[in-house]
Amino acid sequence: MDRMNPTTARTPVSPVFVGREAELAELVQAARAAESGDSRAVLVRGEAGVGKTRLVEELLRALGPGAAAVAVGGCIEVGGDGFPFAPFSEMLRTLWQRFPDEVRTASAGQEALLARVLPDLDHPVPAVHRDGDVTRLFALITRILESLASARPVVLVIEDLHWADASTRDLLGFLFRTRRTGRLLIVGTYRSDDVCSGHPLRPMLAELDRLRSVHRVDLSRFTRGEVGGQLTGILGAPPDPGVLDDIFVRSDGNAFFVEELARAHRDRVGTGLDDLRDVLLTRLEALPEESQRIVRTAAQGGAVIGYPLLKAVAGLPEDALIDALRAAVLAQILVPEPNGTDYRFRHSLVREAVGAALLPGEQALINRRYGEVLEADPSLVRAEELTGRLAQHWYAAEDTVKALHMCVAAAEEARHRCAYADQLLLLERALHLWDRVPDEDRAHLPALRFPETYPNGAPGEEPGPCHQHLLATATVAAMHSGDFEKALHLVDTALAHLSEVEGDHPLYVAWFWTQRSRLVEGLSRGDGWYEVQTARKAVAALPPSVVAAEVLVRVANWGAMHRPGAASRADAERAVEYATRAGAEELALHARLTRCLLDAETDTDGSVVDELYAVRRRAEELGELTLAGRVNQNLPSILEGVGRSKEALEAADHGIALCRSLGLTDREAWVHSNRSFSLFSLGRWDEAGAALDEAAGLARARLPRWTFEARRAVHLLLRGEVDAAAAQLALAEELRGTEKLQAQLLVALSHCTMEIAARQGRLAEARAELLRADDAGLTAGPVRWSLPLLCTAAAVEGAARRSAPGGASREVLDVLHRAAARQEAVLPVSAAYARLLRAELCHAEGDDDPAPWSAAVAAFARTERVHELAWALLGEGRALLADRRRDAEARDRLARAHAIATRLGAGLLLADIGQLTGEGDAIAPSGTPQREESPGGLSAFGLTPRESEVLELVARGHSNRRIAEELFISQKTTSTHVSSILAKLGASGRTEAAAIAYRHGFSASP
Repeated sequence: MDRMNPTTARTPVSPVFVGREAELAELVQAARAAESGDSRAVLVRGEAGVGKTRLVEELLRALGPGAAAVAVGGCIEVGGDGFPFAPFSEMLRTLWQRFPDEVRTASAGQEALLARVLPDLDHPVPAVHRDGDVTRLFALITRILESLASARPVVLVIEDLHWADASTRDLLGFLFRTRRTGRLLIVGTYRSDDVCSGHPLRPMLAELDRLRSVHRVDLSRFTRGEVGGQLTGILGAPPDPGVLDDIFVRSDGNAFFVEELARAHRDRVGTGLDDLRDVLLTRLEALPEESQRIVRTAAQGGAVIGYPLLKAVAGLPEDALIDALRAAVLAQILVPEPNGTDYRFRHSLVREAVGAALLPGEQALINRRYGEVLEADPSLVRAEELTGRLAQHWYAAEDTVKALHMCVAAAEEARHRCAYADQLLLLERALHLWDRVPDEDRAHLPALRFPETYPNGAPGEEPGPCHQHLLATATVAAMHSGDFEKALHLVDTALAHLSEVEGDHPLYVAWFWTQRSRLVEGLSRGDGWYEVQTARKAVAALPPSVVAAEVLVRVANWGAMHRPGAASRADAERAVEYATRAGAEELALHARLTRCLLDAETDTDGSVVDELYAVRRRAEELGELTLAGRVNQNLPSILEGVGRSKEALEAADHGIALCRSLGLTDREAWVHSNRSFSLFSLGRWDEAGAALDEAAGLARARLPRWTFEARRAVHLLLRGEVDAAAAQLALAEELRGTEKLQAQLLVALSHCTMEIAARQGRLAEARAELLRADDAGLTAGPVRWSLPLLCTAAAVEGAARRSAPGGASREVLDVLHRAAARQEAVLPVSAAYARLLRAELCHAEGDDDPAPWSAAVAAFARTERVHELAWALLGEGRALLADRRRDAEARDRLARAHAIATRLGAGLLLADIGQLTGEGDAIAPSGTPQREESPGGLSAFGLTPRESEVLELVARGHSNRRIAEELFISQKTTSTHVSSILAKLGASGRTEAAAIAYRHGFSASP
């Protein structure tokens, strides 16, 4: 084992590793799996002192010298706060020192980004931050680790995750979620007793529970026998039964408690003390006074403290300091680090006990001394820790002026490092201190970089950050870190503040109302329309600016999602104009994308799609991740909506690759879902289901999870599993909770709900759902969603005409006619749906003329909509059956519909065809003799209907590719069917299978 981090090389009190055989075996198994290329992650959890670190050390010993490159990082806690990315900075430093050339190659061109967490690179960090920098940073670190792990096994150990800062948690979650290649094992440890309800680590742990690649190892307390083994190792001989019983009861099997109580027994101190804290403090009180003072001072310096810093803060002559430290080390309170310069507490519980025993005012006094020393000599700590430490020490010292200054400076530094949650914490402290600091001291605060679209300042405004600037910066930090509740609170605080200050501040007002619009919609507290309209009024009389452009982009986006139409199109056009005039290219690209969304259904010349490709190309050139993710999500959807399904698959594959490479997990989930739509349209239903599984596996938020589960209901419904579809839709609704849906999702929900009700015989409910959708404006468009809904509603009335008492509903038919008149179907795919709607309406009203159906068939034959073609063929066949003279044509159409439905597994269509013809099997066109199997025919082999179809095409000499094209399935699915057929027939190959087919009635003629 290549032990590259010395912090793990600590001599345990007990030389014997007791118990934990099963837990160690789990860790070793995970390490072996990672070594074979199956990257793993393991979380080791247990209460404080139970032996987590010791278990990990035993894992590293078990793997052996040179077996892997090991990097260890600990989450640092000083004054209750963690340092941003502390364990990753430590681990990357180790890897950089060991493999500088490989790290340099993997990070080529992005050194400035990596320097945010690895200052050792000595590369300047740019002052300007781009959208998505944190995602780029996470993707870069992942790439570095994958590169290193491709050449050797790499083991990362992250200790004390219960102290992890938010940035570390986010990066760790990214690593766990992102699919990794290479031989990488990540081991994290945390205190289970500290992670109670409300602890910031809990959401990440809940998310990781859903990942199959993340395993947990739980450490329980020792049994009496294991405590006996531990005591034997510590004392050098088996303990007396009475001593064992006493220590086992008092320690309750906690390994660290056993060590401390054993030490007290051996040293004959602490007899009769039942509280471990008393045992620890008794040992501290036995030290000389100078040693006690050094230990109390060290407790405020963090888990690890450098000797030069401790020397400066203690203020003792060096000889006296050495003597004091020696006593603390001999008492096993402090432990020297192997690097020869640092000390750490033997266990964090010792430091916590010491810190908790400080007298009132003592903590502030010690922290003041730390602040003074670090101001005088910043070299005493790493450069990347200096500002954060000063902010923490001055805050704990209750020096409000210095604390405010350092909190603002540290917040800006945290932003530079993409540590937005830490930036938020520091800005909240600054806001808390604001009113306690005199105006003259606030006038000289460090510079603060404002959010990109935030106003740069009003004429006559004082330099430096003011209260509302801090609120704006904190709002964006909260949004970046995912704390939307906190962001909304900050926005409301800012708006209340602006209403009280003198003067007119329309740009600031507009900016905050725009953020509030996003937040209330994202939190399902409203649709955001009132807020964005308020923002729009604030800038209505102002010339173009970045703020005004952002407001208009938000207005246009809102309209595209909630009220698509001419007014929203005009808003998008104006947003493009304002953003362009303001020089805000990213906003202009967003506005262009929104305009494309609104223009897509009238894109007769392809110019809208061309512009979308141009926006995608420019977004990726600029590296604007929010925009790149948005356009890659929407492009496949728009291509699908305009009937270019095969092209949509190519766009989706591009989007999935981009999102995966950058860790845009939520966007990737939506792209998989869009890919599923296109696969479904092309008749590749099995693949569509698999793509939906991919999407569901990545989804974390309620809305995408609801969307994907509701889409499963549609799949089940069209396959004929109506009751299962109803149950699936109910499950999806439980997932949704109070989440508000956009118009297109409401249309899809209404469509599925209506058809399920109709198929279950609840005709009145189906009609009520259609009328409710019409009242809500869901039948008005966009035609991509409204036309299929109207077609199904008309089909329901056609079925009612044929079989329901009272026939079709005149009220519903009138609604459908009015809605049909509003549809603007100019593209081939939407025109095909319009013809299908006309045919269904004619049928529902008693007109069985085949002509409308023939027009629908011809229209869908020119598209990539396979299921809809079969639907239209069924309608045409039904209409032709009414004329006995056209029976042959009718049977031809029904046979074609049946063949398509069989290939798809479209159970609803098969049921409708069977109900119409009374035939459960394939329908042969008139004049084509049905094949008759011999008594020992193919049915004896147990082939499924789909396998029989594949076998017939194999017998005709078709390749897998051609079979896949004819049956609308993938080549992989075809290959699976062929393998199954050969096995069932007992054939050695395709030729023998064809011979068997001929012997049992298949014909070679097409």
